[in-house]
Amino acid sequence: MGVLARYASLLPVTDATPNVNLEEGSTPLVLLSRLGERLGIKLWGKLEGCNPSGSFKDRGMVLAVAKALEDGAKALICASTGNTSASASAYAAASGVPCFVLLPAGKVALGKLAQALMYGATVIAVKGNFDKALELARLAAEQKGCAIVNSVNPYRLLAQRTGAWEICEQLSDAPDWHVIPVGNAGNISAYWAGYTEYKRLGKASKLPRMMGFQAEGASPLVTGKPCPAPETVATAIRIGNPVSAQLAKAAVAESGGEFNSVTDGEILSAQRLLAALGGVFAEPASCAPLAGLIKLKSQARLPEGITVTMVLTGNGLKDPDTAMSQVGRPVEIGDTLDELLRVIEGSAVK
Repeated sequence: MGVLARYASLLPVTDATPNVNLEEGSTPLVLLSRLGERLGIKLWGKLEGCNPSGSFKDRGMVLAVAKALEDGAKALICASTGNTSASASAYAAASGVPCFVLLPAGKVALGKLAQALMYGATVIAVKGNFDKALELARLAAEQKGCAIVNSVNPYRLLAQRTGAWEICEQLSDAPDWHVIPVGNAGNISAYWAGYTEYKRLGKASKLPRMMGFQAEGASPLVTGKPCPAPETVATAIRIGNPVSAQLAKAAVAESGGEFNSVTDGEILSAQRLLAALGGVFAEPASCAPLAGLIKLKSQARLPEGITVTMVLTGNGLKDPDTAMSQVGRPVEIGDTLDELLRVIEGSAVK
């Protein structure tokens, strides 16, 4: 069942709330044993790319859209680096309302752009970064009465808490560390709120340290100042002035966690490692936490034996071009067995 039905008692759902549902949530929590052994920890990956539109955004979007419809909204609008646009467009299509998405021109992975277009949204490319697109979306929402479904919409973050609740249920407690990529900074605060709620309810015995990871070229929460021209291969977190910065800072401070940054090279290396040793293909932004764990390990700052959950926020198929730029091409042969055997014999398989 979707998150509105599964967690109705903990969410602002009433009899008047439309039953919006794409069966989001209930995503796998996978033990990444080979990676964990390398890092000296027990590492779990929360596969949010298994949500209907391929990213964690669906968790919050379903409630934002349901409450917008409950309030009589006739259209949705959002700014996006890609995943929000895909999610909003999907739920708009399922609900039968128009959706307008504003994207930074030329800065969105093609997989995500294709999703928004296929779902039937009106896609508008803005000659500016995400922060400018969000400013325009908010102004248009006010003037045209559209429901804005970015994380400035409070219902988004309320429902994104469900990811933490699922982790507590899947592990039978909270982890020691929770590591997560940070872009607009809403998700880290939502997970923290989810963990604290479950501890208050007696469904978890402890709270994790919240460890947020940004790309070096878009790391305002690490540097302590806005980044006017953010740039990173991890397009989902290419945001220079996070809307939820204060909430994120509070979550990190209250949990005893921290923000760190990683380079694009470290992110792409982690993406390949996650696939090769974990069997999981995640988009670049999702791999910033793994890159961060590897970096902390090299600095002797990763405690041995702790339990760590890592939110893999989006599916790798969101950005196939970046993945293909890192790997080789298929080995071409004719149609004979001898040619095939020569390839096999030349590999590690004996």
